[in-house]
Amino acid sequence: CFIFGHLFSAIDIIRTIRDPEKPNTLEELEVVTESCVEVHEIGEDEYLVVIRFTPTVPHCSLATLIGLCLRIKLQRCLPFRHKLEIYISEGTHSTEEDINKQINDKERVAAAMENPNLREIVEQCVTEPD
Repeated sequence: CFIFGHLFSAIDIIRTIRDPEKPNTLEELEVVTESCVEVHEIGEDEYLVVIRFTPTVPHCSLATLIGLCLRIKLQRCLPFRHKLEIYISEGTHSTEEDINKQINDKERVAAAMENPNLREIVEQCVTEPD
């Protein structure tokens, strides 16, 4: 069951995330699209948000970083209680299973965000343009 208001707020939040290497947004590079976002109601005023993103190349070395950017921006900006699952679109990356585990593991995400260099890159990618 899609909650359309929430579906569009989720895509609106992630469409402006910038690629870590290129001057483009993830939407411009078609890493994220409206069809990659699913929102399901799982309880009273609680939703499961599932994002499936597609790296630009099957061996993209920044796929984990992109997943981290998606998670951080959504955690900060979603206007409702939610569970968040982020995956690489099936068959689009050579190590998708490992990356999916990393970006959905709370402890690994917290550890990554404790790294000052990584945190700075994530902040540059998720900060809204002026």
